Formats: sequence, structure tokens, C-alpha cells
Amino acid sequence: MTVEEYINGVKNGDRVVLAQAITLIESNSLNHFNLGQKVLRSLLPLTGNSIRIAITGSPGVGKSTFINSFGTYLCNEGHKVAVLAIDPSSIRSRGSVLGDKTRMEDLANNDNAYIRPSPSAGTLGGVNRKTRETMLLCEAAGFDTILVETVGVGQSEVTARSMTDFFLLLLQPGAGDELQGIKKGAVELADGILINKADGSNLNMANLTKAQYQNALHYILPATDGWQTPVLLASSIEEKGLEDVWSCIKDFIENTTKSKVFSTRRNEQKLDWLNSMIDEYLKNRFFNSERIKNIIPSIETSIINGAITPSAAIQLLIKEYEQNDIAARNK
Repeated sequence: MTVEEYINGVKNGDRVVLAQAITLIESNSLNHFNLGQKVLRSLLPLTGNSIRIAITGSPGVGKSTFINSFGTYLCNEGHKVAVLAIDPSSIRSRGSVLGDKTRMEDLANNDNAYIRPSPSAGTLGGVNRKTRETMLLCEAAGFDTILVETVGVGQSEVTARSMTDFFLLLLQPGAGDELQGIKKGAVELADGILINKADGSNLNMANLTKAQYQNALHYILPATDGWQTPVLLASSIEEKGLEDVWSCIKDFIENTTKSKVFSTRRNEQKLDWLNSMIDEYLKNRFFNSERIKNIIPSIETSIINGAITPSAAIQLLIKEYEQNDIAARNK
């Protein structure tokens, strides 16, 4: 497929071409990378007009069920919703189930929605390194709301925070006792906290958890200047509270747009993207050096045997890489 065919297909909202374009930019092939960048450059004028929302929470909190209900609600309100569902990859096999569509059946069958499951591939924060570019393609295809579902909760969720406008943390009723634990990092990043599964016998506990987090937030700096993080209740199964969540997000966008925080954050994210790509490029170039490939096994053996420290090994590797790079340029 040519660059023009990719561009025209994405512009016209062709789901097949969009999927092919995303596959192109997710590829590790250098040829695919170059082609994908040409496509992205041509589509950039059509990007940046969506609301980007990160949705996170511990396993079992109901992220996929919530996204299914919330995304369907948005579609019924006239929005076009793209879901980028980051599926956890196996540490051993590196494989992923990629079964999010089966947990979002209603949304998957909605003409105004598009779901793209991607493997985390061990990426910090469970956000695939190509997620930013995938968002741009979805925006160019006309999707005005992008939902990024991450694989879990922890300090590494700053990765998802660094590429979205609104960070929504989902919690279960009874999660108040975890404030001092692993969720504290995510709470500090949250623009909104949602107590999910607030229905049936869980309702009283959900209200208690809401009160606990509202009290705790008084002792935590707001995630966004000029915005007080709200705590909301919702039931994905009963489809209650969805309108409140969307109203909260709209208020946030309006508030931060007026204060210029929104545009400042978007600009900071572009620079963060640049820095992360520099890190990735330099790392790939270093480890793809034939000289480094040849000597690193012996360096690793020396470290294991205690003959050299990792700090000293780095100096040796950098010296070898620089000499090899100079030799290559002088040819």
C-alpha cells in the first residue's frame, strides 16, 4: 500500500486501512518505520482535536466493563470513540491475549467506536511505546474521544499521564485502606477518582470509600493546577454515574483551557515524547552496533565473575562504541 493510500484511507475513516496504518507504526521494521512516519507527517494537520483520557486501576476493578458502558454512552451522545487497550504481555513468552474486544462487546459492535488492543511488551506503565502515534492516527480518522486503558496501577502510571489530558483512576468499594499502599502514586496523578461497582450490596461501602478518599485528597497536592480532584460513584453494570463522569471531564477541559494549563500540558507532552524517542533511538543504535554485540557477552561474564563493576563496564562499552562509530564515519 502506498503512502497516499494510507493517508486517504485514514482520512475517510476506513477501519481496515486504519488498522493497517497502526500495524505499520507498531512494527519494529526500519522500512515500516520510515513509511509510517511519512504517513503520520501528512496526517498531523488533522490531529490534536480529541480529548485524551487515561483510565487505570488494579486488575479486577472493572476497567473494561466501565469502558464498554462509558464508551457506549459517549457514542450514543454523538461522539466517536477510539479505545486503545493495552494488554499485559507475559514476562516469559512476551505474548498477550489481546482479548479486550470480548469484554467490550457492546462498544465493539458500535459503528462510532474503534477498539485497538495492543501488547504492553514490557513497557513501563503498561503503555505501549507506540500509543502516542496510534492516538494521532485515530484523531486523523475522526475520533474525538480517545480512551487509553492501562494494565494496572503503580508509580509507572506517569507514563500514561504523560500522553493524555485527563487521568481517571478506578477503585473498588472498600479500597480506602489502600491509601498508604501502592495506589498512593496513582492518586497523586488522578484528575478524577471513580469508585466503580457502586451498586447493590456494594453501595454503602462505595459511599464510605468515596468519603475516605475525599478526606485524603485534602492532604495531597492536586494533580493539575487549579483543579480539585473529585471522587465520583458509578455502576458500569447498571450504567449509572456515566453522565457525571463525562460532565466532570468536560468541566476539567473547560477549566484547564481557560487557564492555559491544557495547552501547556499538551506542549510538555510533545517534548516528553521527543525525549523518550531520543532515549529509544540511542538505546537501539547502541545495542545494534556489531562491536557491542560482539563484546557484551564477555563484559557480562566479567560482571558476573566479579572482575569488573557495572559502572566500569559502562565506560568500556561506551569507549568501544565511540571508537566503532568514528571508524564507521571515516570509511
